[in-house]
Amino acid sequence: MAPSRGPQALARRLHITLENHKGSVNVARYSKGSANYILTGGQDRTVRLWNANSGAEIKAFAAHGYEILSITVSQDNAKFASSGGDRSVFLWDVATGVTTRRLAGHMGKIFAVDFNEDATVVASGSFDSTVRLWDLRAQTRTPIQILEEARDAVQTIHVGPTYLIAGSVDGHVRTYDLRMGELRSDLIGHPVTSVVPTQDAQTYLATSLDDHIRLMDASTGKMLNDFTGHANESYRCRACFGHGEATVICGDEHGQIWAWDLVDAHVLQPNPPPKVHNKVITWTEHHPVNDGEMITSSADGTVKVWRHADK
Repeated sequence: MAPSRGPQALARRLHITLENHKGSVNVARYSKGSANYILTGGQDRTVRLWNANSGAEIKAFAAHGYEILSITVSQDNAKFASSGGDRSVFLWDVATGVTTRRLAGHMGKIFAVDFNEDATVVASGSFDSTVRLWDLRAQTRTPIQILEEARDAVQTIHVGPTYLIAGSVDGHVRTYDLRMGELRSDLIGHPVTSVVPTQDAQTYLATSLDDHIRLMDASTGKMLNDFTGHANESYRCRACFGHGEATVICGDEHGQIWAWDLVDAHVLQPNPPPKVHNKVITWTEHHPVNDGEMITSSADGTVKVWRHADK
């Protein structure tokens, strides 16, 4: 298979395993740019910062009283936000390791947080079916906007330059044009647990609890491709694009990493892929710069860094 076809996640070799969490690791995020650091959050109520090259844990961030479900990192890597069962968004300073602000107001656990580009606004999506936007420059701790269109838990959000995408258990992906005040709603038909747009925002991946990942046209709501073969009916298994957005990659509930060609939706070999985690793979994320690297986190308590053998 030609190298240009994508990262071939299934042909990767394990680089290192990160194992200090106790219980499920629910989220694993790369630092921005070329800096090779990873932030992970889990059932043990900690966020941990790792060196992705050595596997060394650099720092543990402990302030949450409940499990952590989401992390978002600022572009300068100086701060991050986390959320989970606390019903509050926690803002952190990376250098000092302390919380700088806690934003309360949701009535249920917060499944997703995401910064805007300059990290002046953070959005949060919750079990209470709302998305809340918080202005981090304001002195007040009240949200500047509350989006209440979802009819069930909001599991995933993405904040773009002028838009916000939210995926809900009610089976819809909602795209809010923040400048025009307009809303587009795409019916997926099954609980949506992950939405990841392409860099040009023309299409997005919607992962849902029916063993499907769909490539959707962001402007029309038309399904462009359908990726199947993996097992995903009960848990959030975040999918992602591979290098150059030529492939789609996702872990499943059996601990397998699947990869598909973006254009023809064929499963890349080996099919079926080998089991690489002992429990459900909760999160898959490709490195923002390095074409041969990605991470997976799992309910088995581990995070694995994968690299091509030649990297």
